[in-house]
Amino acid sequence: MPRLASGPGMQGSRLVEPLMTLGIGVIGVVSLIYSLLFGVVQWSASSFSPRLRLFRGDPLVWRTFALAIGVFVYCAAAALTSADQTHVSVLVPGVAIAGVLATVALIRQLQVRAFLSLQLAYVLEAVTTAGRAVIEDVYPVRSAGRTNVVGRPLAPPALVRTVTWSGRSEVVQQLDLLDLIDSAAEAGALVAFRVGVGETVHEGTPIADIHGGDVPGDVVRRAVVLGAERSFDQDPMLAIRLLADIALRALSPAINDPATAIDAIEATDGLLRALARRDIDVRDVTDSGGAIRIRLKLPTWDDYLRGALADLVPPAAPFEMVLVRLRRLLENLAEMVPPSAQDELARLQARVNARLAQPL
Repeated sequence: MPRLASGPGMQGSRLVEPLMTLGIGVIGVVSLIYSLLFGVVQWSASSFSPRLRLFRGDPLVWRTFALAIGVFVYCAAAALTSADQTHVSVLVPGVAIAGVLATVALIRQLQVRAFLSLQLAYVLEAVTTAGRAVIEDVYPVRSAGRTNVVGRPLAPPALVRTVTWSGRSEVVQQLDLLDLIDSAAEAGALVAFRVGVGETVHEGTPIADIHGGDVPGDVVRRAVVLGAERSFDQDPMLAIRLLADIALRALSPAINDPATAIDAIEATDGLLRALARRDIDVRDVTDSGGAIRIRLKLPTWDDYLRGALADLVPPAAPFEMVLVRLRRLLENLAEMVPPSAQDELARLQARVNARLAQPL
C-alpha cells in the first residue's frame, strides 16, 4: 500500500512517526489490559472454581490479542516502507486508524466480558448453557416408550487384546470415533473403552479392550483426544462438577455464603431435569450395518447424582435453607428419574432428612 502511486497521498516521511506511535501505543494498551485481566481470572478461580475456564477459553481473548499484534506489525511495516517514499496513499494511515479503532472496540468488549465473569449469575448461566449443549449433543431425547433404564450390555465376543496408553498423563477431552468405527467394521471387532471422557490416563493405563477381531492400537489411541484439562466438548459431568465446586466453596467456613450455594443448586436442578428427559443408555455405537462396533464408558444416573449432590450434604448441615432446597430438588427428581436411579436418590433423601432432623 505505501507504494501505490494513484489517488490522493502525502509525503511518506511525515507518516513514520504517527504510524510508529499508533503501533507501539496499541501494544502498550493491550499489555496493560491483559495484565489486569490476569488478576480477574485469578479472582474468578479463587472465588468460584480453579477449573472454571469460561473467560480464559473465550475466543475473544485471543482474537483481540491477535488483532493488536496485526495492527502493530502493519504500522511498523508501513512506517519503514513509507520512510523513503515521496508519495504515499492516504489508505495507509486510514487502515492504521481503522485497525486501532477496531482493537479499541474489541478491548472494550473484552473488559465487559471480564467484568461479567466476576458475576455469579453470568457464571452460572454460562456453565448451565454449556452443560445443556453437551447433554443435547451426547444424549438423544428419550422416546415415549423408554423408561431411561440402563440395562446390562450384551456380552462381547472373545477378548483379543487390551490397548494401553503409552504417552504422558493427560485428561480425555473427546473421543473421535469415525475412523475407529470403520477400522472395527473392517476387522469385525468390538472396541470397548475402559476410560471415559473427563478421566485422566497415565502411562500404561488400559484404554480399551478389543473383542472379536483385531484393530491397530494406533487407531484406538488416535481416537482418544487428550488435553491438560477437562473440556465441555463431550463431558456432561463437567458442568455438574463445576456447579458442585461453586456450591462447596460457598458452604466452606471461609466463605460462609449459603445464598450462593442455593443459586448453584438451582442451576444443578435444571441440568438434572434436562438429563431426566434424555436417554443416557447410548454406550453402544453401531456401524452403517447396525452392528455394535464401539462400547463407550459413560456416567450412570448414580454417578450424576453423587457428583452433583452427595458432597453437598455434610457442609450444608449448618444451613437449614440449603438442606430444604436439596430436599425439594430430590423430591422433584424422584418423579422424573428412571427406576435405576431411585436407590441412590432414596439414600440422598435419607441423608438430607437426617441432617434436617438434627438440632442446629
